[in-house]
Amino acid sequence: MIDDTMPISKLVELERPFKALANRRRLAILRLLSNRREASVSAIASAIKLSLQATSKHLRILAAIGIIEREQRRRNQFYHLSPAHNAAVAFLMPHVLSIL
Repeated sequence: MIDDTMPISKLVELERPFKALANRRRLAILRLLSNRREASVSAIASAIKLSLQATSKHLRILAAIGIIEREQRRRNQFYHLSPAHNAAVAFLMPHVLSIL
């Protein structure tokens, strides 16, 4: 039975992470970062064969849900998995690999 008492705002809040992860490019980014300690935007773009602009967009979406974090070093931006989500990503990756 569906709980009709959950407010729409809570449903929208729950929807964001699922939407963010429902993209093969973003899943590829997570797979890449799960295999590396960190990676620069250009290294990620090269690995997933996307432009820097498109890669940056995907990285912003993943950072907005808190699954990855950004570190600025001089002119370069480096991304890594959020420590709070390392275990969840490690659990998901074998399933993602079977799909990709």
